[in-house]
Amino acid sequence: MPRFKTLDDLQVASKRVLVRADLNVPMKDGKVTDTTRIDRLAPTLTELMKKGARVVVLSHFGRPKGGPDEANSLKHIVADLSKAVGKPVAFGGDCIGPEAEKTVAALKDGEIALLENLRFHKGEEANDPAFADALAKLGDLYVDDAFSAAHRAHASIDALAKRRPAAAGRLMQAELEALSKGLENPKRPLMAIVGGAKVSTKLDLLGNLVGKVDVLAIGGGMANTFLVAKGVKIGKSLAERDMADTAREIMKKAEERKCRIVLPVDAVVAAELKPGVATKTVAIDAVPDDQMILDVGPKSAAELATLLGECKTLVWNGPLGAFETKPFDASTVLVARAAADLTGAAKLNSVGGGGDTVAALAAAGVEEKFSYVSTAGGAFLEWLEGKTLPGVAALMQA
Repeated sequence: MPRFKTLDDLQVASKRVLVRADLNVPMKDGKVTDTTRIDRLAPTLTELMKKGARVVVLSHFGRPKGGPDEANSLKHIVADLSKAVGKPVAFGGDCIGPEAEKTVAALKDGEIALLENLRFHKGEEANDPAFADALAKLGDLYVDDAFSAAHRAHASIDALAKRRPAAAGRLMQAELEALSKGLENPKRPLMAIVGGAKVSTKLDLLGNLVGKVDVLAIGGGMANTFLVAKGVKIGKSLAERDMADTAREIMKKAEERKCRIVLPVDAVVAAELKPGVATKTVAIDAVPDDQMILDVGPKSAAELATLLGECKTLVWNGPLGAFETKPFDASTVLVARAAADLTGAAKLNSVGGGGDTVAALAAAGVEEKFSYVSTAGGAFLEWLEGKTLPGVAALMQA
């Protein structure tokens, strides 16, 4: 478990507390379409306000090019953030300089302000010391509550944490504690389920997991590449045939580390991926030449559910099939619900994360029933890969 300070270690009354948040939320026509990240941030902000802090929220939004632009302004977030914290949120039209300083100076104890998009300044992504100094000037303390941005060595994440007393917010704390229980200090047996389309995008992840988990179940298009590597004919299924040697190397490493790799034993196939298409279930070595694998089959899903019952910890990244199109969500839903049931019975610690994973678990109706579901995306993947995250390293150093 990484060692870091939390809100419990800070005296925040009457202090200006800079809170690094991730308010990079989905927007359409200037309105927030999913408030999940705002809702998850709110507990840290409300706790600080109740303790009398003067809260200054810093965040990026979108990918602005060359300076400020209306579409990427954080002012569009103010109403939803105010609703989440139950208090008016002041807005500063810049994140450094006179305008930001004026906004912060106007705050009284227990009040909150949101400053403009950090990425309107090139110094943010460049981790520029001068930009970090300008941010630090606005606050007395620093709280990082943006695990989803922790894999970025940006000024507000890395350099700023070294310029003021720093601690993790409640969301960051919960994420790090959950991830530590999931992979760094898990109860065993430990099982990982990894799905998705391509082996090439998850090489580091697979290489790290086979050295840490007891069972590695592979699904999605990625499983097809491993089947090809084993000489299984998969019809016209999606696969990275040029990655077969790499897949064999991963399987060899898993054998050396006594990690059991589980591949599908049957599959749901169809001529094309579209709603209402004719499907059939076949043994994995009996895929017709003119068909493609679009989900692992019911025997494979049942095997995974059984294996889960023998494990104490699950880490899940990626769906087992093309879950966005029914009926190719069936196995992902079955296994997700089995994991949720075991979690509810206190028999399994279940951690899921990654964009498609969050959507798949939500579609299965179990997002709230896992021990922890990370919305961190890239940071979650880099953690699975065993990489050091700059944001976490900065907090540990602090």
